[in-house]
Amino acid sequence: MKKTLLIAVGMVALGSASVVSAADGGFFDLLGDRIDARLDRRGEAINDRLDRRGERINARLDALSQRAEDKGKLRLAERLDRRGDRIENRLDWRGNRIEWRKDIRGDRINRRLDRLGEIRYRRHHRGN
Repeated sequence: MKKTLLIAVGMVALGSASVVSAADGGFFDLLGDRIDARLDRRGEAINDRLDRRGERINARLDALSQRAEDKGKLRLAERLDRRGDRIENRLDWRGNRIEWRKDIRGDRINRRLDRLGEIRYRRHHRGN
């Protein structure tokens, strides 16, 4: 009996908390979501652009490496191949890092605006 009552009280408390959090989805909540989404899109675009650039450079150096190998210049071919791989990996890493930083920044702004909206909601709706 006690467990059932405790579970029921917990469900009521959880249900009322979700209604309160849904009620304060005002200006600041929407603004935070919009800024977060914009920063996520920007980070993904930069990451994709750097990935394409790295693949393009690596493909060009691989073609040069193949031509050097056909001419019998094996050390040059290996060096060009390693260089292309190194450049592609570095650009991939840079893109991932930039996307990660934009994601963290958007999440931080979203959290800050959510807190600001909750504070203003509580101040405005005190129930006095």
